[in-house]
Amino acid sequence: MDIVFVSPGNANGIYQNLSDTYAAVEPPTWSLLLAQSCRSIGAKVSIIDINAEKLSDSQVLEKIKNLNPKIICFVVYGQNVNSGTTNMSGAVASAKYLKENGLKLPICFVGSYVQALPVKSLKDEPCIDFACTNEGVYAIRNLIKVNDFTNLDDIKGIVWRKNGVIIMNPPEKTVPNDRMDIDLPGYAWDLLPFEKTPLDLYRAPLWHSEYDSSKRTPYAAIQTSLGCQFACNFCMINIINRNDNDEIGVAGKYSNMRYWSPDFIIKEFDKLYSLGVRTIKITDEMFLLNKKYYVPLCEMLRDRGYGKDLMMWAYSRIDTVRNPELLKLVRSAGIKWLALGIESAEKTVRLEVSKGKFEDVDIKRVISQVHEAGIEVMANYIFGLPGDTFDSMRKTLDFSKDLCTAGWNAYAAMALPGSQLYKDAINKNIQVPQTYEGFSFHGYETLPLPTETLTAAQILKFRDSAFEEYHSNPLFLEKIKSIFGENASSNIKEMLKTKLKRKITV
Repeated sequence: MDIVFVSPGNANGIYQNLSDTYAAVEPPTWSLLLAQSCRSIGAKVSIIDINAEKLSDSQVLEKIKNLNPKIICFVVYGQNVNSGTTNMSGAVASAKYLKENGLKLPICFVGSYVQALPVKSLKDEPCIDFACTNEGVYAIRNLIKVNDFTNLDDIKGIVWRKNGVIIMNPPEKTVPNDRMDIDLPGYAWDLLPFEKTPLDLYRAPLWHSEYDSSKRTPYAAIQTSLGCQFACNFCMINIINRNDNDEIGVAGKYSNMRYWSPDFIIKEFDKLYSLGVRTIKITDEMFLLNKKYYVPLCEMLRDRGYGKDLMMWAYSRIDTVRNPELLKLVRSAGIKWLALGIESAEKTVRLEVSKGKFEDVDIKRVISQVHEAGIEVMANYIFGLPGDTFDSMRKTLDFSKDLCTAGWNAYAAMALPGSQLYKDAINKNIQVPQTYEGFSFHGYETLPLPTETLTAAQILKFRDSAFEEYHSNPLFLEKIKSIFGENASSNIKEMLKTKLKRKITV
């Protein structure tokens, strides 16, 4: 065995009691992509998904011993933008256990946190032997050919220890657009664990399944593109495109999108459909952005008849979904939900964090058009963005209640490693979380950013109160009942009984 890709388990503090029933369990997208990439050049690979199988560290150790790989690679991403940081907690704990229990194999990390803070990662975590400084496709391919891991001078795109000194090698390129189908040739679905049928250990978010638990699994997530052409201050998605050696990487510097061809991607949908998977997330940050790619893919999904059976959701910006005819096509492809980043009801706050490029649109009209196409909306908001006050946050909450979308999600603004907000906080000596769990949106140790007028505790308390206020709103519950039935409404009421505990709001 050349390499084992390990998807870490969630630390207890990341989702608190939500993890038992309500948190999604997403297939490890990047483990699947990297595994298939390595297999395409003849490497022998395997995947261990600690979270899906609920493995103990001792069980992970036993599996690795049986596989006997040259390299262990922890792939540390997740279903939310902050997961690359929060999941470091479980990954580091497992890596430490492996080292402390006699495993001599080299351990590599790849993921958004080590991409953003490569030197800090190795300084803080002696269990990490080396880490990839961007997506790692070519670096990992070259690492599996190495026999002497004490000399990695020639491997671009990694940070490592040379005689105890942390060294950042020159950056490696990311997969260029014209090589996407070739060097990232799909997903190693067959390497995932399952109980009875493929992908049955994975489950969608409750809202994605129309608040019906029976529709949550089997579940898959798939990308048709990588990266984003925008540079929002709060986001760190583009850190996978990193191409420099700054000690603190900022995603906004690496804004870029790369696409698989529609003809290639439809084959992945064919595979999932043949495996019996109907509940699917399209993970792209901006699925409805480039018509050259998403229109032919949606047409193929429609023409195959998949749209009648699939229950999919995809992300888009609020200013890119204003064409009713395209929305009809999207719905015919099986996309029943669009996750839209509204962020704030205040135009000045929206424009400040989105670096312009966010067209000022009639949000109510756009939401209405999406609904008219038969698509439900998961509306996303952020409380505590630069410029936010109690009044502006209240305005955003009231606006969201007026829109009354069937899905509602809000976070307290976080200085996520890899974002401009993180680097700004460091430069201004603003307190950032001191633990990986502190970057969790739902954790006990969650520590968002303050604003000029609001403390972190005030913002977080407002966010948690807003979640309850929205989901207990009689108008919202009646809407859910009318669309999805009484059981869906009851499931939401049951969900509200799970209360999050927050260290800073006690």
